Amino acid sequence: MSIVCGFPLLECVYCLACARWAWKRCLHTAGHDSETWGLATSEEFEPVPRLCRYILAVYEDDLRHPQWEPTGGYGINPDYLILKKNYEDSHGRAPPYILYLDHDHADIVLAIRGLNLAKESDYAVLLDNKLGKRKFDGGYVHNGLLKAAACVLDAECDILKELVRKYPNYTLTFTGHSLGSGVAALLTVVVVQNRERIGNVDRKRVRCYAIAPTRCMSLNLAVRYADVINSVVLQDDFLPRTATPLEDIFKSVFCLPCILCLRCMRDTCIPEEKMLKDPRRLYAPGRCYHIVERKPFKCGRFPPVVRTAVPVDGRFEHVVLSCNATSDHAIIWIEKEAQRAFDLMMEKDHSKEIPQKQKMERQETLAKEHNKEYKAALQRAVTLHVAHAFSPSNYGTFDDREGEEEQSDGSSSMGSSKKYSNRETWDELIERLFERSESGHMVLKKSSD
Repeated sequence: MSIVCGFPLLECVYCLACARWAWKRCLHTAGHDSETWGLATSEEFEPVPRLCRYILAVYEDDLRHPQWEPTGGYGINPDYLILKKNYEDSHGRAPPYILYLDHDHADIVLAIRGLNLAKESDYAVLLDNKLGKRKFDGGYVHNGLLKAAACVLDAECDILKELVRKYPNYTLTFTGHSLGSGVAALLTVVVVQNRERIGNVDRKRVRCYAIAPTRCMSLNLAVRYADVINSVVLQDDFLPRTATPLEDIFKSVFCLPCILCLRCMRDTCIPEEKMLKDPRRLYAPGRCYHIVERKPFKCGRFPPVVRTAVPVDGRFEHVVLSCNATSDHAIIWIEKEAQRAFDLMMEKDHSKEIPQKQKMERQETLAKEHNKEYKAALQRAVTLHVAHAFSPSNYGTFDDREGEEEQSDGSSSMGSSKKYSNRETWDELIERLFERSESGHMVLKKSSD
């Protein structure tokens, strides 16, 4: 009898729990993800709108007669275009991309387009992964995206090396949208690890802007490379928030709201501490810039505000149940809103009439603040016991403290420390990802690990 009476009570508990979950999810807005972050300045956000234009240029058939008219004066100059590669050039192993020499901003830019729903090769890149399949630099990355990044660098390393040496004062920027953002981010990591392949380029000259980024690397890598990689997210964009493997998302592309809701329910029930300590879980890479332009319970778009931080916990962990979750992923909308946000920043700066000397001082202060925030994020990751999240040395990812801490855990840990502390060379990476065909050309391995 007591068992029979217990069923209505359990049903009531379940109903209340579901109602509480629905209430919390409906009240959760994109602004909650970055409400504690600081505001971005015009100096640090300046590259974003024009880099979006360069990504859009990859879609153009004729750059002298572009389909999308440039905004903010950031049109691409066809005379500065070094090369443009399509699917045939890369044999479907990487998305199309361009290499552009931006003399106006002293920048060497490699821009990669996003997913093409009509191309099977793009799906092949996405499907080439499973949870924890690819270990890399003490963390985990998306296997297919790493292969695509290695393919691009293997094809263009010679010309990049030549440009870096020819223009020693130019920055080297990798950028991409959606699928291309993951390729660009991992390309940046590989370049930073193998800078001798690009003429011993200084780490400070290398940077990446991942627009609407895929979750392509584990948390320790996402934080440790925050000094060179930046992620740009527009309001409710679903992709940086969805920890579901990319292959599962695009298998269900025609029922995307369904899988987003299921992912939302699952992540809500998983404690954040457990998510942070899972070394295989992938995240949006680097420093995050969040463009917020809508407010809860209000209609329409408001003047966009850009917030930035190097978050550890709370790094776009929750899917936003919004009708704009997919439209905010479009590169054309991101470009427009990024330009609007930058224009507002410039108007604010002009209204204050900041002298040039003061602007230079502000840039130096900004660099120091970013460095301080970067170190604080690394310390926060260590405090949360994120696997292999250690402060980088002058040459990259790990310092001597890693070996000391691992040694205290026993012989097995010492073996792990040795494995992670030794960087993978370019030749080792290529050998691991590629194989030589009968004709002598390097082709992707059919299976890995």
